[in-house]
Amino acid sequence: MNTPIVALDLVVRDIALAFGGIRALRGVSMKAPAGKITAVIGPNGAGKTSLFNTISGFYRPNSGRVILGGTDITDAAVHARAGMGLARTFQNVALFSGLSVLENIKLGGHHLINGNPLAAICGLSSSRQAEMALRAEVEQRVIDFLELDNVRHKPVEALSHGLQKRVELARGLAMRPSVLLLDEPVAGMNREETEDMARYILDVQEEWGVTVVIVEHDMGLVMDISHHVAVLNFGELIAQGPPSQVASDPEVIKAYLGSETSAVCA
Repeated sequence: MNTPIVALDLVVRDIALAFGGIRALRGVSMKAPAGKITAVIGPNGAGKTSLFNTISGFYRPNSGRVILGGTDITDAAVHARAGMGLARTFQNVALFSGLSVLENIKLGGHHLINGNPLAAICGLSSSRQAEMALRAEVEQRVIDFLELDNVRHKPVEALSHGLQKRVELARGLAMRPSVLLLDEPVAGMNREETEDMARYILDVQEEWGVTVVIVEHDMGLVMDISHHVAVLNFGELIAQGPPSQVASDPEVIKAYLGSETSAVCA
């Protein structure tokens, strides 16, 4: 079951999205290169979460396409996208209270179990073997990798916010993704927790080879770990490129600070 992950590129082409008279996205086109970290940034209300919701299938665009590894997934259902290698975490912690850390993480890999529902209900050997293989992979690869061994049997609601966000990352990895979408992975964290999460994200990209796309407001983290940055403002893509190039772009500086004389990141 522990097969290598094949990183895929993610492309959005001319994505437009409107809610009534509000245009959330206006012809956005960008690419997240395979095996790299791409950050999507912008002021509040720029359209970042709308873009993530469109990529992951929660919103259907009015026009434009979403392409994963060369395959058009614009019309694919949310669960189908997971089967194609697209995983996502959320800005607000979305774990299942009452379940342990291990149980929450294992839910991420449920689509990898090939046994049919009847076999699972009846407890047939094929279903049990698949369940055992999933647990072994989660414990040996994901939990150890993210240093969650000492809390694996604790209920998630008993964990700190930082640990809960790490469990969400672990659940995403249990899906064995080719592309991992992280929606504000360090939101609400203190500095130490933020530094830990930055290290884990880098390790995911470097050691697992996963394509990572993050939406994040922490510009220090974005500039430190990203290979590519795309900037949205009022639903439009105003810049994209290497972090150093984007940070000095006059349109980006203006969007963040209302001035062309200051830098985005001091």
